Amino acid sequence: MRIAILQTDHVLDEFQEQFGDYPAMFKALLSGVRDDLEFVCIDVQTESPSRTDCDAYLITGSRHSVYDELPWIPALVDFLREVLAAKKKILGVCFGHQLMAHFFGGEVKPADAGWAVGVHCSDVDQQTWMVGAEKSVRLLSSHKDQVLHLPDGAQVYASNAFCPIAGFTIGNQVWTIQGHPEFLPDYAHSLMTFRRKILGEAVYAQGLASLSEVTDAALVAEWMMNFVAQDSGATGGDAP
Repeated sequence: MRIAILQTDHVLDEFQEQFGDYPAMFKALLSGVRDDLEFVCIDVQTESPSRTDCDAYLITGSRHSVYDELPWIPALVDFLREVLAAKKKILGVCFGHQLMAHFFGGEVKPADAGWAVGVHCSDVDQQTWMVGAEKSVRLLSSHKDQVLHLPDGAQVYASNAFCPIAGFTIGNQVWTIQGHPEFLPDYAHSLMTFRRKILGEAVYAQGLASLSEVTDAALVAEWMMNFVAQDSGATGGDAP
């Protein structure tokens, strides 16, 4: 199975030696689920993607907002329309989650509730690509923007009081999550400390305290791969 990682940002230079960059985080996460994955990494800030022969296209998180006037964002959206037309799967994480809402008929804005950091728990509605009868999922979060309105045809599967649209699907082609299954607690701790003044002491302290909670990152990785494999029949590096 071939996964294209559409990288929309980089880990800060001061953290890369310890934690690596975002593609490495996703490779480690997803390779724990399947050992037959082939990865193609594209930095969409510097390179316009063009190949539509991958099984799935994973859009990473970013410090940028989807409504920022950056030239690579509309170029990425145009490419994703080609991916959808080619009947391939799209996985959106954080920024990717928001992108697939904002540019496909929904809306994204800064949340009135402010920043979400640390571990957040979402209620989930059972789906065919889930493992077991799950009722909730815990993931590390780091975002201020939220999806406020869904695109047409989208279905929410994960929700919580702080972030009502925490994950959605569009048919069997688009899967998104607001949280970060690829983050490790130590990286989340470093990122929160870097943003301490922006977050404010109350949010910062609450976020740090939550890091003792166990997350469901490995479970969500299974969901991602199950969603990609669903109705595709793809094996190895072959496109569906």
